[in-house]
Amino acid sequence: MNFSTANKNINQQISREYKSLLKISYQTLNDDDKVLIRKALEIAIDAHSNQTRKSGTPYIFHPISVAKIVASKIGLDAQSIASALLHDVVEDSKYSIEKIEEIFGKEIAKIVDGLTKISKFKKEKILSIQAENFRKMLLTLNDDIRVILIKIADRLHNMKTLDFLSYEKQIKISSETLYIYAPIAHRIGLYEIKNELEDLSLKYTEPEVFNKIKNNLAKTKDNQNLYIRNFARKISDKLKTENLDFKINGRSKSIYSVRNKMLKKNINIDEVYDRFAVRIIYDAEPVLEKLIAWKIYSIVTDVYRPNPTRLRDWISTPKSNGYEALHITVVGPNKRWIEVQVRSARMHEIAERGYAAHYKYKLGNNKESGLEKWLNRLQEVLKNPDSSAVNFVEDFKLNLYSDEIFVFTPEGDLKSLPKGSTALDFAFHIHSGLGLKTRGIKVNGKIVPLNYKLNSGEQVQIIKSNNSKPSASWLDFVITSKAKSAIRSSIKENKKQIADEGKEILRRKLKQLKINFNQSNINKIQAFFNLQTSLDLFYRIGIGTIDNSELKKYAASQNRIIKFFKGKISNSTKTKESGNINTNYNQLVFGYDNERLEYSLASCCKPLPGDKVFGFVTVNEGIKVHKSDCKNAVSLQSKFAYRILKAKWIDSTQHDFSSTIKIIGIDNIGLVNKITNIISENLSINMRRMSFDTEGDTFKGSITVRVINKKIIDKLILRIKKIKGVYKVVRD
Repeated sequence: MNFSTANKNINQQISREYKSLLKISYQTLNDDDKVLIRKALEIAIDAHSNQTRKSGTPYIFHPISVAKIVASKIGLDAQSIASALLHDVVEDSKYSIEKIEEIFGKEIAKIVDGLTKISKFKKEKILSIQAENFRKMLLTLNDDIRVILIKIADRLHNMKTLDFLSYEKQIKISSETLYIYAPIAHRIGLYEIKNELEDLSLKYTEPEVFNKIKNNLAKTKDNQNLYIRNFARKISDKLKTENLDFKINGRSKSIYSVRNKMLKKNINIDEVYDRFAVRIIYDAEPVLEKLIAWKIYSIVTDVYRPNPTRLRDWISTPKSNGYEALHITVVGPNKRWIEVQVRSARMHEIAERGYAAHYKYKLGNNKESGLEKWLNRLQEVLKNPDSSAVNFVEDFKLNLYSDEIFVFTPEGDLKSLPKGSTALDFAFHIHSGLGLKTRGIKVNGKIVPLNYKLNSGEQVQIIKSNNSKPSASWLDFVITSKAKSAIRSSIKENKKQIADEGKEILRRKLKQLKINFNQSNINKIQAFFNLQTSLDLFYRIGIGTIDNSELKKYAASQNRIIKFFKGKISNSTKTKESGNINTNYNQLVFGYDNERLEYSLASCCKPLPGDKVFGFVTVNEGIKVHKSDCKNAVSLQSKFAYRILKAKWIDSTQHDFSSTIKIIGIDNIGLVNKITNIISENLSINMRRMSFDTEGDTFKGSITVRVINKKIIDKLILRIKKIKGVYKVVRD
């Protein structure tokens, strides 16, 4: 292959990449497909001929890499591969959508146009930029889901090449990936890509944690493989006697999921025992898949004792994203609990490649699939254009990772809902119109409250009335985004007239304050008053809750923020020797210039000197300092990237800070005395508060101490852990 725009070495490398692309494709490519892909590659080379990435490599290798992900990891067709090669062409070059349509036809042009629109969203300067991008990206589902699939592939390759970007961009892109792209990849069924996105994000948001877990997993890999071989040997012998075609392998937990387990259970990495699962993948005709799965279940549970409460049957009732498998938890060698995943080859491909494999195996079955049902429900939610983007994303994310329950209609139809759904969620799931007219609900023939939480296997009947109207309290009764969206829309109609008047009042008031009336400023005012939507803002102005004096406070706060980011920080925000922060010690510094600024420590994560932290510029409370692994970090860094400040501790030797540690153990005589002796022996620790409660033969203790930095509290925890009878010691 000869490309006039590339030198000889680059030409050879492009040729190798092109051949690799054709070779790794999940789909079978015919001659016409290969011609199409080559034509797309040649256009992409021409369009990007004078462009390089931050790394200095020719830009053309980015769309090629995206196309390879689309071809192998997602498994899409030739048109998708061609679209991936062309995904940046319209934005970055002389080629227009009309030209792409002329060369490649309407379908590819439509996909490329959708990808171009998503790219342009990034340039909008609005408060909720990531949330708005997410909603607009999902709107492309109305056209072609391949737009999102290619965009996920694009994000995966960008995550793999983040090393060449600035620290701020690494944090912003990684947080956005955790906030938006990983959840949608999970929901579409792209589990392998979802794990990669999460691990790569953790690599940049918490590099020390990432490397520690990565190294630990690498060290234990040989022992893990040996354990899996020993575990599998007994099962394998019995499976062979049944003449089954199967393979057994292990699947390690992702680094991110190990990290999540550590945070959720408040344990260290050595205490995470379920770091891997065993998979049994078998070949079978579709009609025999279920029968063979339960045969394997019987064999596994004959060999190893199962935990019946941990059985998950997603073969009889697949997940709504198409996932099918039997999950069995058994006691393996050395009395370790091991999860065994039983899947057919077809189920395994769907689990790995999601959407593409799902459609490969439809086999002429016209029955609507779980994935299609989910996409249809999503489109219904997207039809509501009035909801706040942030509100939409938060509601939507509630349903992304949720487990499912299965309930019946009075006619016996099976319906799936997220775990935790209420009877009112069920009404809206059947139809939005039915939900809005709900007067009462029966479960298993008995009247229940609207907020009754449903359980799998229950039969639900809706009692409707044309006179019924939803109230704001209904929002507390539902968890599904469809129900929340429909309820909010109905309530908004009653507010509409007052809100329209309020909008005009706000327009006049902002003009007097010399503030532009635009969406960006409306979003900022909305955030300042802690309101969910612009409709709420206009409504409150319309009824006079927010008056001229309140708007003047907002204007003053914006002037402070503008001064801050221009580097013109007023004397009131500079550190003063007579203020709360002593300039001799400079516990925290901000930005690349190591500026000393006033700050307060966030109550949600209670950072100590030595913790990895960042600063967040609030509207009303100045700079709040959060730990890098704070539960709110990803959301803040993704939604408000422009307010994030790099921060680090440079000196904390003369200041002490409060910290609380929790202790759990067996109630032994003299135990409390031993703990207090350890604290009193260390002159750097000042104990402020202590309480212990006993129940049976166990105790729970809470000790609040003053320490000068994190190292001391860590040493204290290690020493208390060594006391006989102490089971767990953690920092609150």
